[in-house]
This record gives sequence, C-alpha cells and structure tokens, in this order.
Amino acid sequence: MRLIIGISGASGVIYGIKLLELLQQQAEVETHLVISATGKMNIPIETDWTIKDVEALADQVHRVTDVGASIASGSFTTDGMIVVPCSMKSLSAIVNSYADNLLVRAADVVLKEGRRLVVVPRETPLHAGHCRLLYEASQMGVTIAPPMPAFYNRPQSVEDIVNHTAGRLLDLFGLDSGKVKRWQGKSTEK
Repeated sequence: MRLIIGISGASGVIYGIKLLELLQQQAEVETHLVISATGKMNIPIETDWTIKDVEALADQVHRVTDVGASIASGSFTTDGMIVVPCSMKSLSAIVNSYADNLLVRAADVVLKEGRRLVVVPRETPLHAGHCRLLYEASQMGVTIAPPMPAFYNRPQSVEDIVNHTAGRLLDLFGLDSGKVKRWQGKSTEK
C-alpha cells in the first residue's frame, strides 16, 4: 500500500505526526509526505518535534514546491491521500482545483484518478464559506473527517484523543493501528 500524507497550515499538526508514527508500524505501507510552508511553521509552534524529525517518519519526503514530484502524476499509483490537518486555504484550493503547490496537486491527482482523499479540517467556528467548501468537497468524493474526539472510549489524556482520531483515519484505508478502542455496543433494552 502507498499513502500520501499532506500536512497543511491549520492547527493540529499533531494529528499528522501521530498518523506518520502509526504508519511507520505498518510495514506494508509506503508513505509519501508533503508539508506546506505554514504546516512547517506550525510544527515547532504546536509541538516539541522538529521538521527534520517529522520528515524522518516518512518513507519519501517531497518539497511542497516540487510539482514535478512522483505524487504529482496519476501514473504514480497510490491508495490515496490524507490531508491532516487541512487548512481552509488548502481545502479551497482542492475544491477549486487550484493546484499551485504539490500538496494540492497530489490531492487533485488522487481525485481525478478516483482514489480515496480524506481531509481533516481543523477550523472552528465555521462560516458559510467553509461549510460550502466542505459540501462541495463531499460532492467531489472527498471524505471529510474532522478531528472530533470520541468520548465513549473514556480518553484520559490528549494523547488518547489524538491516538483514537489517527486510528480512525487509518480505518478509512483498512489499516488497524491497534489504537482504537472499538465500540462493543450497549443494549438499550430493558
């Protein structure tokens, strides 16, 4: 399996980092990473990670300006892409096919080839323009997966919440991270 991970400039880069950490444990998955300029800006602001250490988690790293990279072509087969976090700027570019950088071009290629594209929007509150973009993305076949925490699993820390969200993102590609506490059901019958 081959997955593209895009980290854009929204808050929540920890989700992208955790996803890369979990994917490193999946020997059958080859990861291709592209980080926007503002994504790189947010890594040291929001975490103790360095950009170099984040990039070391991926099998291949591509510069956001390198629109000639392998992931810019549909002939380079992948199983899809996750943009995590996905800024509204990146979402707008994806929806409008404004592929002026590799992150957006790779997402555009994934869509045109009929592969799975998952975006993890991290913005709140949402105004009508954001909602319109999310709607239009869903109409294009994009899976919208906001990082909304689950509480049935009784998280005890921020790490528990991040692990669960990252694990659920991997579920979308049929990958079990071992980090998701699965709902076992609860009878509502008396």
